[in-house]
Formats: sequence, C-alpha cells, structure tokens
Amino acid sequence: MWIVFAGLAALCFGLRGILYHYTSQLPLSRTVLLCGAFSMGAIICGVTALLSGQPWTSAALVGIQMGVFSFVANASMFKGFAVGKASLVAIITALPAVLVVIGAYVMWGEALKYTQLAAFVVIVAGILLVRYSNDLSLKNLQGAQWGLLSLVMFACNDLSGSWSTKLEAPLFPTLFFMFASGSLCYGIWWLKDRLAGRRYSLAAATAEATVSAAAEDGRDPGIRWSERRTFLTGMLVGTTNAAGMMMIVTAFDHGKAGLVSAVTALNVLIVLLYTRFVVKESFTRLEITGMACAFGGILFLRLIA
Repeated sequence: MWIVFAGLAALCFGLRGILYHYTSQLPLSRTVLLCGAFSMGAIICGVTALLSGQPWTSAALVGIQMGVFSFVANASMFKGFAVGKASLVAIITALPAVLVVIGAYVMWGEALKYTQLAAFVVIVAGILLVRYSNDLSLKNLQGAQWGLLSLVMFACNDLSGSWSTKLEAPLFPTLFFMFASGSLCYGIWWLKDRLAGRRYSLAAATAEATVSAAAEDGRDPGIRWSERRTFLTGMLVGTTNAAGMMMIVTAFDHGKAGLVSAVTALNVLIVLLYTRFVVKESFTRLEITGMACAFGGILFLRLIA
C-alpha cells in the first residue's frame, strides 16, 4: 500500500515541478510565489483538520520543524542555482533518499532487506543518470556548498515526516503547522526584501535573466507580475504541494522511510516527460537509460513489496 501513496506523492510533486518550471519562465518573484504556495497548503490542511475533527496534539508541532527544513532546503537550492552550476546542484539535491536510509537506520533501526536495498540502488542510480545527463564539469564546484545544505535539509524534512507518523501525530494538523511555519519564513523574507527597498527576492536574478533572454530573442518578456498576482498563482501551485505532502506522510506511515523517499524522488521523471512532450526537448541517451533504470527499480520493488 505504501508504494501507491509514494507513487501518488511523486505524481503530485511532479505536477508541482511542472508548475515551477512554467512559472520560472515568467517575470515574477519566487519568494512571493512560494509564500503563496505554502499559505494555500496551510489553508487546505487547516480546514481539512477542522472538518475531519483530528485532534491538535503536541505531537503535531513536529510540523514546525518540517516547515523550517523545507524553507531552508528550497532557499539553499535556489541560492545554489543562482551562484553555481545548475547541473551540479541538481545532482547533489537528487540524493536525499540516501541520507534518509542512513538516518532511518541510525534513529529507528529501519534496515532494508537485500532485495529492497538492490531496488533502492537501482532507483537512485536511475535518478542520478537523469540528473547527470546535463552538462557537468566537476572542475567548477561553485554552489556545491548550497547544494549540500539543501540535500541535508530535504533529507531532514523527509525524516521529520516519518518521525511524525511514529509519534502518531495527526496528519492534517501536522501539515498545517508545516505549511504555516514555511509560509511565515517566506513571508519574513518577502518583508525583509521590501524593507530593504527590493521588491524581488533572491530569485529575481532568474526573472531578470528570463526577461533579458526574451528581449534578446526578440520575444516580448511581458510586464513584471504584481505581488498579488504572483501570490495567487503560488496558491494554485500550493494545491499540488499540499496533496503531495498528504500522500508522502501517509506513505511514511506504511513503509520504510528510505524506500518512500526514493520512490517519491521519481517526480523528476514526470517533469522530464513534460519537457519532452510539451516543451519539445529531446531525451539524451543517459536520460533514457536513467528513466528505464528508475522504472525498472520501481517494478522490482513492487514485485517484492
């Protein structure tokens, strides 16, 4: 059963990735967008918690650290993309499942069977092949430190989600605290930028580059989006994020943390399919090999689960 929820989480996070990819081409603030996304998650989970009558126990407060971990992970990843080589940062941030397996074993004694470990290695290898298909030179390690920080924080977020199930924390109140704390962090960052006289955050560099590239190509880059419009768009993106978190935490409740994390990481393949059939980008041999490897690992895991 856990593999179904993990697969649904990968689908939701894949859709989120597609929306992130689409909005990255627009002249908007990513900080405001993510603040809207986390705010919508808090609204959805808060309302659902009240309607379902789930108790607001102290165990649900673990969601606060999940929100902080998620905020730091995303902020570090975007910083790495801004100052370093994107392909290097992408490869590093594809490895949270490895740390989750180690962390789950150290903290809770969750050891994988040999067959599960083999499937895990195949899946991670497939994801790495997909990520490695980008142009990469290890001679340029600029941004690696931000990628490593993002890797650790994403792993901590997954481990915290698994921990919440072991504490028997109610799902929706826990996720409410996660999204509320995350939106608070992004809101503070947003306010800080405005007080500093800068309407756009760290990701403004990406938006500016998009506008400049569009102008150079003779395309109309469009008028920079207002903060209100960006926030509302972020709320739309937040529906996929909220659904994904509901699925992955439920998967953690039924399966081993490392395997759930690895299966969920396959959301990158969904984004890749989007770029192939919608954006019309062609697959490289490494990408095709990586996708086949990852799907093969999933099928093998499904047979032995």
